[in-house]
Amino acid sequence: MSALTLSTSSAAALRADAVVVGIAKASSSDKAAKAAVVVAPGGETVDKAFGGKLAATLETLGAGGGEGEVTKLPAPADGLKSPVVVAVGLGQAPDKKGAYEPETLRRAAGAAARALAGTKKAGFALPAGDAESVAAVAEGALLGAYSFTAYRGKEDKARPQKNEKDQKSQKAKGAGKDAPLAEIALLGAKPRDKAHKAAADRALVLAEEVHRARDLVNTPANGLNPKTFAAEAKAAAKEHGLTVEVLDEKALAKGGYGGILGVGVGSAQPPRLVRIGYTHPKAKKSVALVGKGITYDSGGISLKPAGHNETMKCDMSGAAAVFAAVVAAARLGLKANVTGWLALAENMPSGSATRPGDVLTMYSGKTVEVLNTDAEGRLVLADALTRACEEKPDALLDVATLTGAMMVALGSRTFGIMANDDAFRTAVHEAAEEAGEGAWPMPMPAHLRKDIDSPTADIANVGGRMGGGLLAGVFLNEFVTEGTAWAHLDIAGPAFNEAAPFGYTPKGGTGSAVRTLVRLVERTATGETA
Repeated sequence: MSALTLSTSSAAALRADAVVVGIAKASSSDKAAKAAVVVAPGGETVDKAFGGKLAATLETLGAGGGEGEVTKLPAPADGLKSPVVVAVGLGQAPDKKGAYEPETLRRAAGAAARALAGTKKAGFALPAGDAESVAAVAEGALLGAYSFTAYRGKEDKARPQKNEKDQKSQKAKGAGKDAPLAEIALLGAKPRDKAHKAAADRALVLAEEVHRARDLVNTPANGLNPKTFAAEAKAAAKEHGLTVEVLDEKALAKGGYGGILGVGVGSAQPPRLVRIGYTHPKAKKSVALVGKGITYDSGGISLKPAGHNETMKCDMSGAAAVFAAVVAAARLGLKANVTGWLALAENMPSGSATRPGDVLTMYSGKTVEVLNTDAEGRLVLADALTRACEEKPDALLDVATLTGAMMVALGSRTFGIMANDDAFRTAVHEAAEEAGEGAWPMPMPAHLRKDIDSPTADIANVGGRMGGGLLAGVFLNEFVTEGTAWAHLDIAGPAFNEAAPFGYTPKGGTGSAVRTLVRLVERTATGETA
């Protein structure tokens, strides 16, 4: 994880490998702008080192100030202590009285941090005059400074160095060009300002926990299974003073968790249900979080077609998000009680696997006819939701990479939100917007319930093709105790980025929903969310 410091040093005086400045498309009200590109606040001393011609120079190099656009250029011989200037686009400059949106700053800082992979230290001279912008720049830079290298470079790391100097040099450089930016200095942020420091401290915790979720998602299935995932939860619980309980396959069978067992029965790696809890002595509200944790999803007997298996290590993204959010709540000392339920299983085809047409008796006592074993996430979630409701939380959320249908509806960067209470759905959506995560409220039409009627059991796990994402929510709602405020987050689209990196989002696991969950718990702790 990158080191983060607050610095009152000017961009020109900072000794670093690079300094980052923001540029934007000139505002129509900025009559003083002679160029189409302007240097954003924070970069004044860098512009001065270029004789006031930084914007013009960047224009000559083709920079237009568009969001996420990164341009590197050598610093002038005199005037800057850093040898490289990194200009990152902020999009349209606001009017004189306006300010850049936090998400704009997050994405810009993230894009710059990604461009500086393999660099030891960089100063970020982006607009950061108040605590909100300090938080945004810090969060974006830290999230952008991420790489997953656990399975790379083993030979290089094992090769002995000639002397102590070489060892220190290698440590400073990390894993070469794949290593994230090592040190981030926020210029313009005041280390003695309590609001600035608190904002930076929160950003660091949040980024570290998003990285935790990303690491779990990126770990291949032969490195992460239900048992080892549960071990990760135990280790974190011990480190951060959390309670933890792990139900193994024997305890699950004794407790009647037919959904989790039915999904995991085909695998040589038995399932687990993990409860990880954080309590605060002054908490007045409780929040329960449930995460789908399918550590690998082959589809089971309803095998996925070729081309759809390669990324299925990511089907535990919901459990990773819940796990990370509970740890973040503890580290931030939020005044709410938070419980995470990780429903962990591996969905594999074998002679012992659940077959299409089999009937499972769930933890709630309801029976489910399994018509498609690739609709397994809702089965493990159903058991965990029912169990979570027994503790009577004030609010209940589940997070899951649940349906391809939600990706068809909302694309790859937006998750859907369904709920049994309109006000709660709105509150979750607001938390996502405040956190900077793309989300959209979705309906849960009552008439869809008949589509999952079963002639054999109480309910079927799938219905018709149309409205598949909504139908999954309708199914889950059957396992939520009446009177419990519940929301379902389908993160199938944004949980795993198969395209090129953008902003602070890397290729692979993204840590989707962690920031939304933490923000919702914060709102609950302060009474903003009933």
